[in-house]
Amino acid sequence: MSRLAWPLTLLLALAAGGAFAQTPPSDAAPAFTLRTSLKSSVLWSLAPDDPALYPDQETTTGFWRLRLEPNVRLQDGTSIEGAFEQRWRAFSSVRGALGGGVLPTEAPAPYRIRQLDWQIASSNNAQWYAEIDRAAVHTQAGAATVTIGRQAIGWGRGVLFGAVDLFSPFTPLEADREWRRGVDAVRADVKLSDRNSVDAVAAFGSNIDESAFAGRLRGYAGKADLELVGGWRARDVFGGATASAAVRDAEIHGELAVFRTPAVAGSSAFANERSIAKAVAGASYRFPFGNGLLVFAEYHYSGFGAASPQEIFPLLTDPEFQVRYLRGDTQILTRHAIALLATYEYSPELTFGGQWIQNPADGSGILVPSLTWTFNDRWSALVSGYLPFGSEPVGLTLNSLYGASPLGAFAQVRAYW
Repeated sequence: MSRLAWPLTLLLALAAGGAFAQTPPSDAAPAFTLRTSLKSSVLWSLAPDDPALYPDQETTTGFWRLRLEPNVRLQDGTSIEGAFEQRWRAFSSVRGALGGGVLPTEAPAPYRIRQLDWQIASSNNAQWYAEIDRAAVHTQAGAATVTIGRQAIGWGRGVLFGAVDLFSPFTPLEADREWRRGVDAVRADVKLSDRNSVDAVAAFGSNIDESAFAGRLRGYAGKADLELVGGWRARDVFGGATASAAVRDAEIHGELAVFRTPAVAGSSAFANERSIAKAVAGASYRFPFGNGLLVFAEYHYSGFGAASPQEIFPLLTDPEFQVRYLRGDTQILTRHAIALLATYEYSPELTFGGQWIQNPADGSGILVPSLTWTFNDRWSALVSGYLPFGSEPVGLTLNSLYGASPLGAFAQVRAYW
């Protein structure tokens, strides 16, 4: 089958489903919807004056994304969802393609039997990709909701970070990341009672060592909830818990997970078996200011990260660490992060936002102010800045984590219909 056969086959099937849905309504006919999203973005970056690390100090990247999301809903409680996406990226230099961590990378998504992500065309300064990001069947079977196929799965209570979020998490600095990438999985969410349920997931990679089998038990008591999680993730055995509760007008949440990693011959970071912990602690509160200022605060610890900025480059030369970082085992390159996120809706059209992330170990951080202008139900625009602070790198030596990040400006126009 050719590289374009899969997306063309899907589009033809969706077109046929759409034609079927246009027949006169009846009790037996399915409901068909098609959501379309188009986003156009530009990122300007000015890197620290370090030719060894950034040969091109000033770069510009243009990014376009077209996404088609069809859904067929059947009468028996079964629905079929899909998402076909095309991505175009043009950059002034190869370094510009990195985008300082602001634009999503083109790394393969984890837990996919086949990526179904094709590079249609490329040149020295441009890339064009097509991807099937969703292709799943949802059905109701008694007290169980079962989903089979490529789907998005998110676990945990964290807003910016996660300790038990196993399935394709992403860094909070990615400005263009609106959708979590789909994974190939079988998922059953079974309601045990009005306040308790169990969630089981089998997510498959190209082989058993790249797959995950995990379960989650959830329960509620008053204004608090608790989750117990555990299983096997790509050779790691893990267990953890999450909790959240309302405390007067505030919300608090926390996550803790411990992973037992196997020994990997030749790996500098994972040569021996060891236990690695991840944790998240956070809270949110809406201050009675104007229309209400919503503020989130979180602390994240990841034992998978580097103990110091100087260890980051040596770790990135370790193939085992690269796999884990790209898979999302750690959302930060170092071990500690403190973050604040604030949003304020000035009017239905204007929303102001701000994000602050700091590494308490070296004092570096990054400020991300933003403004969203919603024109109507279909059109909106986003403008944001990336203002790093901290000790700048010297040669290939990182003196702080965020001091090596570029100064940036990001603008995006979004259309939905």
